[in-house]
Amino acid sequence: MMKYQDRPLVQALENFHNRKPVSFHVPGHKGGALSDLPAAVRQALVYDLTELTGLDDLHEPTGAIKEAEDKLARLYESERSFFLVNGSTVGNLAMLYATVQPGDLVIVQRNAHKSIFNALELTGANPVFLSPDWDEQTQTAGTVSLKSVNEALKQYPNVKAAVLTTPTYYGLINKDLKQIVEVCHSHSIPILIDEAHGAHFIVNDAFPKSALELGADLVVQSAHKTLPAMTMASFLHVRSKFVKGERVAHFLQMLQSSSPSYLLMASLDDARYYAETYSEDHYKSFQIYRNNLIQGLCNIECVEVVETDDKLKLLIRATGHTGYALQEALEQQGIYSELADVYQVLFVLPLVKTGDEERCADIIGKFKRAMDCVTVKKATSIRVNNFLSISSSSSVVYTATQLHMMDTEWIHIQLATGKVAADAIIPYPPGIPLLCAGERISQEHTEQIQDLLMAGCRFQGAINMETKKVKVVLE
Repeated sequence: MMKYQDRPLVQALENFHNRKPVSFHVPGHKGGALSDLPAAVRQALVYDLTELTGLDDLHEPTGAIKEAEDKLARLYESERSFFLVNGSTVGNLAMLYATVQPGDLVIVQRNAHKSIFNALELTGANPVFLSPDWDEQTQTAGTVSLKSVNEALKQYPNVKAAVLTTPTYYGLINKDLKQIVEVCHSHSIPILIDEAHGAHFIVNDAFPKSALELGADLVVQSAHKTLPAMTMASFLHVRSKFVKGERVAHFLQMLQSSSPSYLLMASLDDARYYAETYSEDHYKSFQIYRNNLIQGLCNIECVEVVETDDKLKLLIRATGHTGYALQEALEQQGIYSELADVYQVLFVLPLVKTGDEERCADIIGKFKRAMDCVTVKKATSIRVNNFLSISSSSSVVYTATQLHMMDTEWIHIQLATGKVAADAIIPYPPGIPLLCAGERISQEHTEQIQDLLMAGCRFQGAINMETKKVKVVLE
């Protein structure tokens, strides 16, 4: 029988299961006995338990969960680390709630996850948006520069916190982060980092340094994205002289489910163990796998592989084809990428411990077949980074709370100059708001929106692509 001493919560669940308990408690599926789910799923339900004796309590941990979280904190060298069962979204919410008050100014990277914008609305904080630099190599929005942060601090000296994203979805690292942390800390401003795609950085020095190691105060990581945790399972780390772990814990108790999934928590315990035991030999095996994959793809005619700062991320392009067309062809061969944009598809590689040459060869074979049937789709002639130069920093005219109380109307984009956007207008990809809710619409905004619409760019938010109308505030 396998032992899980180095995974205390997993071991506690296994010990409980081995006692063959009779269930007169929730959940109602009674260990899967009443479930009609597929057999493979039903088998896992014996571990889908509640706060029973010996299984601890996520919101007041004293036993196995506390031990598991303590091991997590030691691995990432934080003052305190938390298991998140509501995804990195709840971590981002808790970070803001623990740091800011209604009306506080907060520096926010414009290409942030939507949960950051939701957190700003819920907390009543007022954002100062910083536009990221454009990365020519990956043709994606990157990170914010030290220069833009310094300019924002001069223009808005009362900023109370800064929320940045690194790495980006595409694997780009903020090279200025250490200096940004130092500057913000000199102004007593805590740095909150959405590091959703960087939970694996800890496993080997060949990966970038974690934001926590570079001095960030609060760091959220999606363990399910790059470590072997279940979807929604994430980490939140605290190491700060500005924000206390007890305050973060207080808001997590309010924001997280009072019935946390033990399957998710066990997968976090296991993911931490996977990272902790990832050896140099394991990394060498990963490198062999990665190199074989890259070499095989590059040997296919018209295929280009673009590497990023994060070795788990690869961008794949097919000459003469959009990323959308390539994605569609790959899916017909059973290969599913993380996303596609005008230029490329994004692969998130598995952090393997042992190589699989046969599996790699199979992938290359399927990719070749996909290239044989990929169809041409016209790419936009408008560069999707045009709008990034509008302003390095900006703030809103009306807060989200104020907007909820205001009347709105839909007007043609040509008439929108000078109006205030009632909601975000987001070209997608790259998914960076061209306008955020409450921002004043400039002539340059309207021109660029029209250019993007003509190019066939897709949008999310307060815009109707068919009528070319946007939703604005009635002032």
